[in-house]
Amino acid sequence: MKRATVTGDGSSPVSIVWFRLDLRLADNLALAAVLKRGGSVVPVFIHAPDEETPWPPGAASNWWLHQSLKSLAAALRELGSQLILRQGPTLETLRGLIRETGATAVFWNRRYEPAVIARDTTVKEVLRRDGLEAESFNAALLYEPWTIQNQSGKPFRVFTPFWKHCLAKPDPTEPLAAPRKLNAPAPGPKSLSLAALELEPKIKWAEGMRAAWLPGEAGAHAQLKRFLGAAFTHYSTDRNRPDLTGTSRLSPHLHFGEISPRQIWHGVAADVRRRIPSAEADRLLTSSATGDWRASQFLTEIGWREFAHHLLYHFPQTPLLPLREDFNRFPWRKDPAFLAAWQKGGTGYPIVDAGMRELWTTGWMHNRVRMIVASFLVKDLLLSWTEGARWFWDTLVDADLAQNTLGWQWTAGCGADAAPYFRVFNPISQGEKFDPQGNYVRRWCPELAKLPDAWLHQPWQAPPEILARASLILGRDYPEPIVSHAIAREVALEAFAALKGR
Repeated sequence: MKRATVTGDGSSPVSIVWFRLDLRLADNLALAAVLKRGGSVVPVFIHAPDEETPWPPGAASNWWLHQSLKSLAAALRELGSQLILRQGPTLETLRGLIRETGATAVFWNRRYEPAVIARDTTVKEVLRRDGLEAESFNAALLYEPWTIQNQSGKPFRVFTPFWKHCLAKPDPTEPLAAPRKLNAPAPGPKSLSLAALELEPKIKWAEGMRAAWLPGEAGAHAQLKRFLGAAFTHYSTDRNRPDLTGTSRLSPHLHFGEISPRQIWHGVAADVRRRIPSAEADRLLTSSATGDWRASQFLTEIGWREFAHHLLYHFPQTPLLPLREDFNRFPWRKDPAFLAAWQKGGTGYPIVDAGMRELWTTGWMHNRVRMIVASFLVKDLLLSWTEGARWFWDTLVDADLAQNTLGWQWTAGCGADAAPYFRVFNPISQGEKFDPQGNYVRRWCPELAKLPDAWLHQPWQAPPEILARASLILGRDYPEPIVSHAIAREVALEAFAALKGR
């Protein structure tokens, strides 16, 4: 490939930093490497979704991406730079930008989806053949998937030994500070407008997401600060309560790379030092004993994220196929009416319907409720986990291929470290246990708001006079249950047991 002369004074190097799911300035290793190289920096984001995952990004993910790119562009302007937006194909677009700018290096941070790995490998090979520096870095995970192996030198398939192995390693290094200035080439290359990427919905349905979220690097750090300031001390007890703000709500920020796992790790460490005496904090922060701060429930959730990417890297077929091959024979139903009722929050089971309505409105769902609604789909309705995975992919702002795959295969019992087939979540008892005052259900199913707590999670069992006082007519104001959980559970257990027996 013939390169143009260097833009600018003709002597300082020009480097491209290729942004992807790393939409931040702090702790961005590719950006740091470009700055270390010196010269001018060309930040670019290339929109090429058809090259990256089995399905196009969902509408909720596209909405978030738009807001995050807008935030990143503003942050770069403050440093004297400009985010260049382009449309794919990626390799052709990068080579065109290299010709325009005279760039001699392209740096980026790694992703781990199978299609992205294949694409990036080709990009690196071609650019190096063209005579450029082309390097990638780990800015998304604590540990590279290929560096974690069991004693047999194979990938882990069970979470607990995987995470113990990770915790035995040295702590992640301190995160990098954001740069204070970026040198831009003059004149800079042209950019598409953000609107040209057509990421925002053409119809008005994103108001709930706008009200619930602040995408971008600043929003990510505000969310972490909120969590560490209020919810973290009660995380172990409140994390399963969808009626409380007991979780970090960092998942979309992590997915889009607005904050790194290293920043979270060290943020938690700083919080430990702030909350307890310094001598005790030093002991905990330097100890690797079981039960220390690193084994806290919250950091274990970061561990599950690591495990999900570990599995996706080593078992790249799993977004579409079960890890356990015998599940290819499972007799999943095909029932569009059941699927639509589940998607729309019209199953007649309040905790399930509340979760699906929260998802549709905000692009997010509490993790405990995700397990409940997933169990209901695959075990009460006997619909395939792939149906649920596709719906979550389209509606979640934190739709992540690795974690989406792990979660659905875990629930269906067909993945690594999967839930046993006989574990079927009871939507009534789950609602009563984790939404005891009914605040969550009443928020998302307001037609049930006047029901007493005793009947809120099973309104079909309420006496007629109770329903009348609540101004509730089942089948009109709120659906009757589309299946009997007790019967559906037995049918599911028979189907799973038969598969296990074969």
